[in-house]
This record gives sequence, C-alpha cells and structure tokens, in this order.
Amino acid sequence: MAATEILLPVRDYDLAATLDSGQVFRWRKVENSWHGGVGKHFIRLTPNENGIHAATAAPAGDWNFLRHWLQTETDLAAILKTFPDDEPMRAAVAACPGLRLLRQDPWECLASFILSSTKQIVQIRQIVALLCERFGEPLTRPSATLSPSDGERDGVRGARHFLFPSPDKIAAASEAELRGCKMGFRAPGLRNAARQIADGKLDLEKLRTLDFAAARAELMALHGVGGKIADCVLLFAYGFDTAFPVDVWIERALQELYFPRRRASAKRLRHFAATHFGPHAGYAQQYLFHYMRTKMKPPEAPRK
Repeated sequence: MAATEILLPVRDYDLAATLDSGQVFRWRKVENSWHGGVGKHFIRLTPNENGIHAATAAPAGDWNFLRHWLQTETDLAAILKTFPDDEPMRAAVAACPGLRLLRQDPWECLASFILSSTKQIVQIRQIVALLCERFGEPLTRPSATLSPSDGERDGVRGARHFLFPSPDKIAAASEAELRGCKMGFRAPGLRNAARQIADGKLDLEKLRTLDFAAARAELMALHGVGGKIADCVLLFAYGFDTAFPVDVWIERALQELYFPRRRASAKRLRHFAATHFGPHAGYAQQYLFHYMRTKMKPPEAPRK
C-alpha cells in the first residue's frame, strides 16, 4: 500500500521562512508543523535534523510532486554563489539561511497574486481561505493533524481542508459571489483570468515553452495583471529565475540598501534590479523581500 508519510532528506532548508515569506498563502503553522495543500493532497510538513517529514491524509503514491513543489533537489549553495557580493545581499543571506523558492501550481499562483494587490500577507491569506472554503472541493484530514483551534487558524471548518478552486469553478461564479470572499475590486480580474483559462484562450501549460518576455506578455494581457504579478507567477510557478518582482517592500529595500543617499526613480530601480542581481535575480529578490519584512522591521506594507 502506498505510504502516507515520508522523510525528504534535505540540508539548508528553512521550511518556516520558505512557507511564510509571501510566496504562498495557504499554509499555517500548528505547533512544530506546517499544514497546507499541494494539488489534491492535504499535507503536514515537519522539519527535523534529517530533513522534512511529510504526512498526508491519504496515500500519496509518487512523492515526486512534493519534492518538485518544495524544490528539495535544488542546489541552493550554487544559486547563492551567483548573488552579487555586496553588503546588503550578504546581510540578507546571513539573516535568512535556508530560504527557498517553491515551484507552485500556475493557476493557484496566478489567482493568489491577483488577489494580493494592495493587500498585506495576513489579508491575502484570509481572502484565499474564504475562496477555498466557498468554491473548493473539501478534503477530510486525519484527526491526528488537528488541534482544537486549528480550524480557526486555517480559516476552514472543523477537520476539513479545501482544495484550491479550479478555473472552471471561479469562471462560473458571479462577481458578487467572489466579492463575498472579501476580495473587493480584485474580483473582476480573478473572474476574467479564470474565464480565459476555462475557455482555452490562455493555456498556462504553454507558458512553459515560451521565453521569459513572451510568457510575461501573455500574463500581462490579462485584466488586472501587471508586471509585478506576472513576475511573481513566472518566478514562483514556472521557475524563471530572472524574474524580479518589484513591490513596495522591494522598492524600499533597493532604495534604503542600495541608494541610501539619493532618491532613485522607479525606472532607475528597475534597471538596477534587471542588471545587478545575476541569473538568479528572483532568488535574490526573495531574500531581500524576506530580510526587509522580518529583520529590518519597517512599518507593515502591502505585498504589492
């Protein structure tokens, strides 16, 4: 019988930083573990000295889907060597050891970042939780994974976890129903993207075959998807490591860490980002983002 748990051996992997760094919005810490969903699986992840222990509610079969999602096979040391050798980057790497980029489902990633516009991470989590509860398929998770207040933290009822709703499901919903998930003006953009995918006008799998510029243009053709959202999707779902999402946090990081004595224009910051950080610029961006958000402790700002 297929196993419901596995130990994924990996070194230099900070699971907490990775799941709490603004890449994903459906994971919650429960005691020493993290609860969330990957595809159709509810999963409990627990870090230990030998790697990451994963447990599912039902037999998972081939665990490669989780290795791919967690990117446990990535040579992090090789990536870090490509970062610029400057003081801000050294400080960010030292402050966030083991931070990884995930490889997400393109639709969930796209929908989540459409919902992220001008919202703080805690608010994005709440919106996504409501969307999943109202439009996603329910999964029952094992009682052993639950604590009395787990449902309240996860934004779900009782022992149920909800799959991320499909494009077809969102496309069939009314704008009013979507706004009922507290997404406000983001509802038309989410609904439009879902309809484009459901109707076959946008093929998310095809984007894997395109170069960065062409894939970015395809995403930015969607209503409500600008450069920052497109870059997040290309980085977190497709592995285009040259993508460098620029949001409020990153603008602040670049300004304060690299241009502390003069105010740089948005155009100057974007040119600097595109030329300074190397072939894994998106990885460097995530280190700067998490460093700025958690270590520098500036006032809370939206993800975009």
